[in-house]
Amino acid sequence: MENFKNSPLVKKIGFNRIVLCGVLLLMYIIFAIVSPTFLSYSRILSALNYAYFLGFLALGVTFVIATGGIDFSIGPVMFCAALMGGRLLVKDGVPVIVALLACLLVGFVFGVINGYLVAYMGLPSFISSMALMMLAKGVGSVFTQTQSISWPQGTDPNGLGWFRNLIKMKVGGVDIPTGLIWLLIVAVICAIILNNTKIGRYILCLGSNKEAVRLSGVNVKKWEMIAFIISGTLAGMAAIAYVSAYTTVTPSGGDIFNNDAIASCVMGGTSMSGGLASIGGSIIGVMIISLLQEGILAMGFQKDYQYIITGIIVLLAVFADVRSRRRKN
Repeated sequence: MENFKNSPLVKKIGFNRIVLCGVLLLMYIIFAIVSPTFLSYSRILSALNYAYFLGFLALGVTFVIATGGIDFSIGPVMFCAALMGGRLLVKDGVPVIVALLACLLVGFVFGVINGYLVAYMGLPSFISSMALMMLAKGVGSVFTQTQSISWPQGTDPNGLGWFRNLIKMKVGGVDIPTGLIWLLIVAVICAIILNNTKIGRYILCLGSNKEAVRLSGVNVKKWEMIAFIISGTLAGMAAIAYVSAYTTVTPSGGDIFNNDAIASCVMGGTSMSGGLASIGGSIIGVMIISLLQEGILAMGFQKDYQYIITGIIVLLAVFADVRSRRRKN
């Protein structure tokens, strides 16, 4: 086993990623055996619909967790952005592109506020993100007068549903998951930022030893705030993915997606202590969560079973991270 771990190819890919891919494949095989309908193309598309917006949330929160912080506001911010953008589109008649840009803007603004409170005001990220979570719920509900918002369908007679092609495009009568392309493109960009730019290096250094970075003359407040801005902006992007895959957005929702996104990051190899993060691992984690949800439904079980299995996986991932850090120390 040690020889396998130390082989050049495994080191380049990452042992944890290989294990996660194995878990993903094993889950797919088990679900396919237990429920043959799981092999249908529609089931795969359904799982991907969940993976798109969850993937953007996980990518964003990976940067925050890498600093040693946490962001519990991403799910409600996504819903708030979707509600506000939908209200502008459906009620106020703005162009679709303006509504989509509004989703991004809402996420960006919440990211700025969250980052400022943590980096410059000194609030613990746990407290700040919890406050922003409640604020996002309230703003979305007030802006829509506590009413659900339904974005236009792809068959809208006025052609307002064109944005749904961002997630799923019909070519020759076959649905093509275009959202997967967008998710992978954004994931590659995030990986480049985290691993090959000054932004990523400082964000990871903050998680390793924030005080040492500060004493070296680096503006730690600036880079910590940038991590939250990235998280908020990607939550706005997740809102676009959500409304492109689904139709109705309800006020005061989104809490559960915080847990799924953070769980995806943790099982993907991002350390809750900060200083260590994996964009590729987060994406694989998202696929595991999405496949797990679809598999549980395909087997006829309630979603509660997904929570149990996800919780166990996260506990094992955190335990493995703690043991790994102890060995290194």
